[in-house]
Amino acid sequence: MKSISIKIYVAVVGGGEAEKGILESAFEVGREIANHGAVLICGGLGGVMQAAAQGASEAGGITIGILPGPDRQGANSFLTYTLVTNLGHARNIVIAHSADGMIAVDGSYGTISEAAIALKLGKPVVGLSTEWNLSLMLNASSPKEAVAIVLEEIAKRAFLQPA
Repeated sequence: MKSISIKIYVAVVGGGEAEKGILESAFEVGREIANHGAVLICGGLGGVMQAAAQGASEAGGITIGILPGPDRQGANSFLTYTLVTNLGHARNIVIAHSADGMIAVDGSYGTISEAAIALKLGKPVVGLSTEWNLSLMLNASSPKEAVAIVLEEIAKRAFLQPA
């Protein structure tokens, strides 16, 4: 009989452009996600998305990029899999629905929209270096703490799906 393996999917969202310190935090978030055996989901482009995917990839993790455009052009090179949506910003809904939990690293309006959708769905969202506060969003002071919180909250809420 084949055993069923359950994987946790964690979205990392943030700006397509970010300062060095934010990119370093995103890289460490990605590395921590992979070290815990979770799958990283992101928007697949540059900035926070690329840094997180690089951290996860270099730690041997699986990364999925959910791209906004009609093709794979512009996708970062640290993605294991890419999904083309041609949805533009509406792809944020796909990211929120696909993840069991989310970590928002810095970011602006696009990041806020992803976090708000995830919260509306009842999924845990952890903010790291965010300058905004959404009701029910949890906050962390380090990449390691952000990953620990989101994984703990996912386990509590039983958002696990079969791999």
